[in-house]
Amino acid sequence: MRARHGAMALLLAGAMVLAGCAGSPGGTHIEPPVTTATKTQGEPTKAELTWQEAKAKAQAMELEIAALIPKGTVVSIDQKKKGVLLSCNKTQHKWKGSTTITVADGTKINSIVKDIEAHYQSGLFGVRNRLDIGGSYEVQMIARSGSGENYIVAEGLAPNQIDIDSGSPCFTLPEGIYPGGDF
Repeated sequence: MRARHGAMALLLAGAMVLAGCAGSPGGTHIEPPVTTATKTQGEPTKAELTWQEAKAKAQAMELEIAALIPKGTVVSIDQKKKGVLLSCNKTQHKWKGSTTITVADGTKINSIVKDIEAHYQSGLFGVRNRLDIGGSYEVQMIARSGSGENYIVAEGLAPNQIDIDSGSPCFTLPEGIYPGGDF
């Protein structure tokens, strides 16, 4: 788990440094113009998400996942109000955030994470797992749609915690919007 968070922090720091070279921090956050998806999907095009909509979607999914944790074990749920933007590719970004659930002493966290994995096994997400460096079970869910949306559910760094790390679907920021800082 510590390796995952350390790697994520290193990636985040690198992305923030690169983002600092990409534009002026004096920009303001505005909603992007409505654009359409590519026409290669064979279905009607739909408007692309704004960063606010992408963030809301990721945060709603964090809470949906948290709701799968047995109510009798949940002590608290701490959803971060702000996150950061990371690049999906040359033109798009995703909003990255997290929710931490504190559970009662004695809660079998690996069992809960496996139950969450089973819940999403045959749905809109591809699901894979691994043991982290500390031997804790970790599940990654990646949207089958190719949107870039993903979630990682694992035991937290502190005792009795479950972390849900989120990545929204990819979106395009309007021209001139600085992707650094909190979103």
